[in-house]
Amino acid sequence: MTQIATGSDAAEATAPRPRPALRWGALRDFLLVPPIVLVLIVGYFINSSFVSTANLTNVLTTMSGIALLVLAEVLVLVVGYMDLSLESTFGLAPGVAIWVTMGTAKVGAFTWASPWMTIPIALLVGLAVGLVNGLLIVRFGLNGFIVTLAMLIALRGLLTFLTGGFTLTKIPDSVLWLGNSHIGAVPINVLVCLALFAIGYLALNYTTAGRALYAVGGNQGAARAAGIRTDRVVITVLIIAGALAAIGGLIYSGQFASVQVAQGDGMIFNVFAACVIGGVSLNGGRGSVLGAFFGILILTLIQKLLSYGGVSADSLKFINGALILVALVITRIASGRRQE
Repeated sequence: MTQIATGSDAAEATAPRPRPALRWGALRDFLLVPPIVLVLIVGYFINSSFVSTANLTNVLTTMSGIALLVLAEVLVLVVGYMDLSLESTFGLAPGVAIWVTMGTAKVGAFTWASPWMTIPIALLVGLAVGLVNGLLIVRFGLNGFIVTLAMLIALRGLLTFLTGGFTLTKIPDSVLWLGNSHIGAVPINVLVCLALFAIGYLALNYTTAGRALYAVGGNQGAARAAGIRTDRVVITVLIIAGALAAIGGLIYSGQFASVQVAQGDGMIFNVFAACVIGGVSLNGGRGSVLGAFFGILILTLIQKLLSYGGVSADSLKFINGALILVALVITRIASGRRQE
């Protein structure tokens, strides 16, 4: 039997549906675009070459290594943890790989593997560090902040021990290629960085696994009740973060044709600055890969701007801290939530 719609039902059906309100999250990722444009304009008036293709390419090249640390930290923060050891993995992974394949001043010409294995070995080191962090935090229930802080110190000491305190300068061709080669006019390291950020953005926003990360970071108990294997998610994220730090370290080593004992030292502060400025919550469950990318981009542009203006790079520390405070205030006002 066909059901006849009443007058009110018909009116409701034909009435235009109201447009959904534009979500705050859709705009939050682009909040840093106006400041970035402002920095470019100021840079242009200081020196017109600041906005040249060559300089902007150099900016992307400069940030390509540390940007992968930012990407790694975003993933860890989204699931509700912090990884301070990323900066040490940034130095240890390429350091161990080059120590094994090229030798050092301490061990001379004696090596254990062929040079072509440098990149795979570095990735394995990054994966191993992430796995150890994950097991200590998840399986043993240790505090994530303390675990990764201890790993930061231990890994830094291990690199110093392996290299005897000397800078590694015998770099295999594969690492030099990763840090300095181009495809056309675009550096390989920039392509790798952008590709990994694109993968991270798509994974977090358009896959079930990405939604699981936000669920775990938002409320781990509720996520577990919903059938998400939270322990596996956290361990997997820490492993991926270690691998990303290793890739970033390889890029950095290739750019400078060396691995310094202090490689990565202090980078974690800029990493957290980029994440917070980019709108990533330190409480878990909220954050954007795109926002974090803009965060590290504006920090790098400001650093370049200071050098163009003849200002000491040490001033960047004050600017980074001020930007973090401003970002926290904006996030508080916009979201109505307190940063705890």
